[in-house]
Amino acid sequence: MDTLAALWRVLPWPDWTALALFFAAWVGYARFAQQRATVKPSLLALTNRERRRWMLQTTWREVRVVDGVVVQNLSVSPSFFASTTILIIGGLLAVLSTTEKASEIVREIPFAARTSVLVFDLKVVLLVAIFVYAFFRFTWSLRQYSFGALLVAAAPAHDRFENDAARQGFADRAGRVMGLAAETFNDGLRAYYMSFAAMAWFFSPWALMAGTAGVIFVLYRREFHSDVLAVLAADGPGP
Repeated sequence: MDTLAALWRVLPWPDWTALALFFAAWVGYARFAQQRATVKPSLLALTNRERRRWMLQTTWREVRVVDGVVVQNLSVSPSFFASTTILIIGGLLAVLSTTEKASEIVREIPFAARTSVLVFDLKVVLLVAIFVYAFFRFTWSLRQYSFGALLVAAAPAHDRFENDAARQGFADRAGRVMGLAAETFNDGLRAYYMSFAAMAWFFSPWALMAGTAGVIFVLYRREFHSDVLAVLAADGPGP
């Protein structure tokens, strides 16, 4: 109890409130986007529809070199972000090793909050935790794309499918794997967006709250009201 009380006294109540809102907004929006997609198609849902179409077309192709190239190109993005995230984590850990100098630099930024070294460390640790989570999501997405490549490579020849039901079954299974890879990659990108909100905490807890609201608004607009979403939705239900 004494440890919890001491931890509670480290940060003022506005900081705890801002942190609670930050994580509640992050988790809450992820759940909301998942549920909302069942009513109004999201960008991810519509691209998953195209992934299933792609896998269905794969069953009709005699040569599937193009499909392998597409899978490889799709896996480039999570690979790039995973490598970049490692560099960011390394930089943040380096900041932790020179906390006093880093906190002095932050204090010189206009409107930045004047806090203790311990509080500054907590803010950096929050960023490290966000990017560690992003790294795990990106690397898992990369592995899932490799599983999708295996499914494409193991698919029967175009004239060996028994019937349309077999083709549909393969498209459902392979398309779902590709969709899961995309969803995991999206989780990692969402963590990057939320890291910008977390950086606002260096200014003040109120900036963290405002940054969180701004990032959630941007995510919502892009996933449910973007121009590319309208283009994809206009294509019709497809096969």
